[in-house]
Amino acid sequence: MTESIAASLVLRDPAEALRQLRTQWRPHREWWVFGYASLIWRPEFEAAEHRPALVRGWHRALRMRSRINRGTPQQPGLVFALLPGGACRGVVYRLRTDSAEAELDRLWAREQPTGVYDARLLPARTAHGVVPALAFTLSRRSVACLPRLPDEEMVHILRHARGRYGSTLDYLAQTARALRERGWHDREVERLMALAQAHRLL
Repeated sequence: MTESIAASLVLRDPAEALRQLRTQWRPHREWWVFGYASLIWRPEFEAAEHRPALVRGWHRALRMRSRINRGTPQQPGLVFALLPGGACRGVVYRLRTDSAEAELDRLWAREQPTGVYDARLLPARTAHGVVPALAFTLSRRSVACLPRLPDEEMVHILRHARGRYGSTLDYLAQTARALRERGWHDREVERLMALAQAHRLL
């Protein structure tokens, strides 16, 4: 089975996934979104409030293949996803009641063009209590989830991959900057930044 055929088998209908999410979300009085990478530094929606948050049981990993946002079919890039295990610091955003439906549509178009992510409501711990927040997770069984890549392959991607929102390298660097600004240390993000710097990509 070729990679393109395998990938096509796992793509789900984004519209149906969004309908299911709305069904789960509507009973909640407040709608929260968990940002762990680009949603920290480029949320692209107006939030009624935002808070630092910790999600347990999931960790940030630059292991999701990107053929649209940060790469192309000819030169796939990588984006972060939440994978099972560990914990992840990020930001939760509370959507404004009067615009939540429209903002969700926009967010969905950005994050779920092919339905690869598994959208979940996860308990996010904040200084003011736990909130159920929408998070974009990824199954390790997804063909979009790559194993940990050898450094030489990662360097090739960081040097060449670019998609509709820019390069994988810029995406990594922006995420690292956002985490540092908040005083959050992510060991793997810092390792990848050091790798990029060692190869004079930054």
